[in-house]
Amino acid sequence: QMHLAESGGGLVQPGGSLTLSCAASGFTLNMYAVAWFRQAPGKEREQISCIKNVDHTTTYDDSVKGRFTISRDNLKNSVILQMNNLGPEDTAVYFCAIGGVRASWYIAGCSAGPSEYDYWGQGTQVTVSS
Repeated sequence: QMHLAESGGGLVQPGGSLTLSCAASGFTLNMYAVAWFRQAPGKEREQISCIKNVDHTTTYDDSVKGRFTISRDNLKNSVILQMNNLGPEDTAVYFCAIGGVRASWYIAGCSAGPSEYDYWGQGTQVTVSS
């Protein structure tokens, strides 16, 4: 059974860093694109980063560009989101999901909306506060 699990969230002070992990079980994660989303209270879920499966191209939302880095750890069958210089605006539940399970994902690729991603993890809370 295909399953994703996020970990690494927590409470951090402004300017701090966290490393999130999206670990897969039941399948090989590098066969699929992986995207990180976040959802703050009262807001819609937004994609913040994506890494493709074929050429490992990465994309970032402008709000995290230059601060966050997405990468693959194939030995651990996981995708890592390194988050630096965190601010209160980064407080949210962070989710990972995979793209490319369905052919429709390839129409927009990493730019596809949340409904085109599958096998969502349960999320990990990130709170940035002093």
